[in-house]
Amino acid sequence: MREQVLELLKDIHEAKEVIEINDLLGLKTSEELRELQATLDQLVSEYIVFYTKKGKYILLDNCPGIKIGKLSVNKKGFGFVILDKEDDLYVDSKNMNGAVQDDIVLVEVFSSGVRNEGRVVRIIKRDLKNLVGEIAFNDKGKPYLILDDDKKDLDIEIDGESAKDCVEGHKVLVRIDKELGKKKYLASVVKIIGHKNDPGTDILSIAYKYGIYEEFGEEVEKELEDIPNEVDPKELSGRKDLTNQVIFTIDGDDTKDIDDAISITKLSNGNYRLGVHIADVSNYVKENTALGDAAFVRGTSSYLADTVIPMISHKLSNGICSLNENVIRLTMSCVMEIDAKGKVVDYDIFPSYIRSRKKMTYKKVNDVIVRGVVPEGYAEFVDDLNLMNELHKILRKERVNRGYINFELDEAKIVQDENGKAIDVIKRVREEGEMLIEDFMITANETVATHIYNMDLPFIYRVHDVPKLEKIEDFMNLVKILGYKITGDVRDLTPKSMQNILNQLKDKKEFEILSSLLLRSMRKAEYSKDNIGHYGIASRAYTHFTSPIRRFPDLVVHRLLKKYLVENDMSMTTIKTLENSLVDIAKQSSERERAADDAERDVLDMKMAEYMEDHIGEEYDGIIDTITNFGMFVELPNLVEGLVHVQSLKGDYFTYIPELLAMIGKSTKKTYRLGDKVRVKCVAASKETSMVDFELVKVDEENGNKEQES
Repeated sequence: MREQVLELLKDIHEAKEVIEINDLLGLKTSEELRELQATLDQLVSEYIVFYTKKGKYILLDNCPGIKIGKLSVNKKGFGFVILDKEDDLYVDSKNMNGAVQDDIVLVEVFSSGVRNEGRVVRIIKRDLKNLVGEIAFNDKGKPYLILDDDKKDLDIEIDGESAKDCVEGHKVLVRIDKELGKKKYLASVVKIIGHKNDPGTDILSIAYKYGIYEEFGEEVEKELEDIPNEVDPKELSGRKDLTNQVIFTIDGDDTKDIDDAISITKLSNGNYRLGVHIADVSNYVKENTALGDAAFVRGTSSYLADTVIPMISHKLSNGICSLNENVIRLTMSCVMEIDAKGKVVDYDIFPSYIRSRKKMTYKKVNDVIVRGVVPEGYAEFVDDLNLMNELHKILRKERVNRGYINFELDEAKIVQDENGKAIDVIKRVREEGEMLIEDFMITANETVATHIYNMDLPFIYRVHDVPKLEKIEDFMNLVKILGYKITGDVRDLTPKSMQNILNQLKDKKEFEILSSLLLRSMRKAEYSKDNIGHYGIASRAYTHFTSPIRRFPDLVVHRLLKKYLVENDMSMTTIKTLENSLVDIAKQSSERERAADDAERDVLDMKMAEYMEDHIGEEYDGIIDTITNFGMFVELPNLVEGLVHVQSLKGDYFTYIPELLAMIGKSTKKTYRLGDKVRVKCVAASKETSMVDFELVKVDEENGNKEQES
């Protein structure tokens, strides 16, 4: 029905009532009419079809002057409507019409003379879930909520009875009970997260804002009582015994949820046999159970500074499912034969059980394969590690040759004290050991995806679409403004062409900035039941198979592998059911991944600001990584970023010249450009707003004297 409706509406440029659409489709029965209505309702909810005030339907693509999307508001009052298939649409503060952050809005598109802009005509849906804030009391003693998200400009009164256990400064999650006015609501406290000064409350407040909760609920806890602490010998039946093989894990120093183990052998024909053995979470987290439902709702584990909110309970993630050292664990294995050119020439995918010989760390593995130093307890594994390093380099070369795009972006790590206070910000170390595991996991993911794709069965893929030409052209214009010339046809949107662009920029001082900007020009990877390939990895078929402890799609992939390869269930009933359910699973998984990423970013920004609160007055060398009309953002070597406000620039009137990507003084012509190295002083930092403010420090290069830029 869905396809029929979309095909019909594609050629209709005038809104139609449901009965008119029914007649045009030639539907005869009341059951068909009800199915049509349900289909239209679903398409409206997905913002594919627009429902007019007159009760008619029209395909949104056939209304060029009308757009529907989610509003993202800047702290300065303006915003952007996020559109799925088009560039974001700018909305000036005077055209908000009462809309706030995360509202789904209907906007009218108009030309401002400079660009297309949007004017909010109607608020279709207001996101009032997961509202988190601080309890305060007015002069009459009545409680109200100060929202953590200051871009949600809402006035929220709190029901007094629900707040009876609250004190000033409590961070709470609330539920909206009633609308009192256009932006005014009555709400009830549903969860006291903690006092704002209590350790961990800051991170949990952000987690709750994104619908990430630490509690699993009574039904899950009850099911956990039946989960054993050790593998039941009965569970080993029908699985391949790999306990006699040299299999081990490599993870970070503090990793407790270990879901992948590896093994390697050099064959007599010169090829490599690589084993990737993944925790069989699907054996314990089954469909139509409270555990399974909770994993679906969460979608992913969330890693927020040093706080982990797991997708499945710690009893599973750190216990029976984790591939801990010297204990038997159930696994799904993908064992591949790989030739000297990095091609998988043979493979097998099967249920297994293993006993990991050692829990290795990246740091100590890098000592072995990078520095030739053998830590205590690693001597018996040196040959295997060196062989793995040899294979990893072969796989990496093969991947690069076909177009793998390596953006080489640095990541920051927050170091906290025992009270959860940020005491340092450092760059994450990434050496051969980290890349080795990455390459092995990518190879296993591709092998599994290709196998099921060739069977033409319903599956969940990790997909990454080709970037839009306009986005890449905008990026190339930016590169040109900086004075660099790139050879090659940028209209050729193959992964190799993007790789070529990055390679030509590698020696430029702005490389890290440009690499980040090019990444932002790409579409985001997501989950889908339809395989369109993975652009960034240059892969024709890709999935996520290797992390079922922390990602729901991986868990689903394991269930599907068992259904198809072990149970041999490929009936039409199964296929039809999966064709429908995988759409919802992919959508939910993609949404929860974005929520976890946003929460991680917010926690990082907050903790960086908290760290800098203790460093006000200190000076740093940094690089200008963004220039706007209100100032310049400067990034420090540890990746902390702060704003140099244009009003703090002394000695001249500075103006942002977008066509030059520069801030230029009107009289002195003093110029600040993207990528310039500058000396800054931290003048303000706020954990509450997650903002850091810098001022420029002038350096007298002849004698090294310093003073405030003037």
